[in-house]
Amino acid sequence: MQCKKETLLLILLAVLLALTQRYSRTKDDLQKMYACWKDHLEEPQLSAWFNPKERPDVIATTAWLAPVLWEGTYNREVLEQYYKRLNITIGLAVFATGNSTRRSLRHFIKSADKYFMVGYNVIFYILTESVYNLPYCELGPRRTLKTWKLFENEMYQDCNLRNMYNMRSKIIEHIRYEVNFLFMMTMKQIFKDNFGVETLGRSVAQLHAWWYFKKPSNFPYERRTQSAAFIPFEEGDFYYHSAIVGGTPLEVLDLIEQYINGITHDHTNKLDSTFESHLNKYFFINKPTRVLSPEYNWDPRFKTPPEIKHIKIAWRP
Repeated sequence: MQCKKETLLLILLAVLLALTQRYSRTKDDLQKMYACWKDHLEEPQLSAWFNPKERPDVIATTAWLAPVLWEGTYNREVLEQYYKRLNITIGLAVFATGNSTRRSLRHFIKSADKYFMVGYNVIFYILTESVYNLPYCELGPRRTLKTWKLFENEMYQDCNLRNMYNMRSKIIEHIRYEVNFLFMMTMKQIFKDNFGVETLGRSVAQLHAWWYFKKPSNFPYERRTQSAAFIPFEEGDFYYHSAIVGGTPLEVLDLIEQYINGITHDHTNKLDSTFESHLNKYFFINKPTRVLSPEYNWDPRFKTPPEIKHIKIAWRP
């Protein structure tokens, strides 16, 4: 009888020991999961990587406290430590249309492969009128290229409207499931320096190189009150360039849908309006969370002022 009691006691102790060890392992696993989860949520504070006081010669912060990125104002390494752990993927979409498609696209992709989001997963999305007229481009590691043919429709008399309908479809069906951030860029430009993670944000707008140095009253906003893109003379923040637009896929999708609604409204009222005018109206209402200075998109035909320290992207003549 005594022997049975001792045996049962030993079994009970063994079970308790096993449960204790399992609890300890489970606790350690949960703590590691929590630490990882918490770590992923802790995006660096703006003050940890951005210092507008380093560039007193320019507008480095908007009225709504979004950073305006100029060389010297940001510490990319702080953001690298955050984004590297997340293993993000960035999309870069470009419309390859027109007679000079092959040469222009090759220059664009080769320079983007060298300078755009170096060290990160990147998907280049090429939307083109003819997939047979595209150049061969050998890409570096962690780079993928996808091509889609632009579908045609008689209702899309405006090529920008056609392009945006196509882009809308691709974001809904594919892109939003594949990338964390998305940029749309014009093909006739070339990367000159690193275009890095400092540019990532929920909504990214590019300042127009020419109009940044002009008075706001001279900005070529849509001034016709009947237009959906109308901005009154006494209002407006900056003039944004349509050559670069970015953000999360859903934010870019919202911009596209607002543009489609606006341009459709104007067509109904027999008004010709531009994509850029609707883009400026969108950012006038929906303030961007990242603003790229003219250094990120400079036209070399202009005399380069002292404010422009390092050109990230230049227009190709």
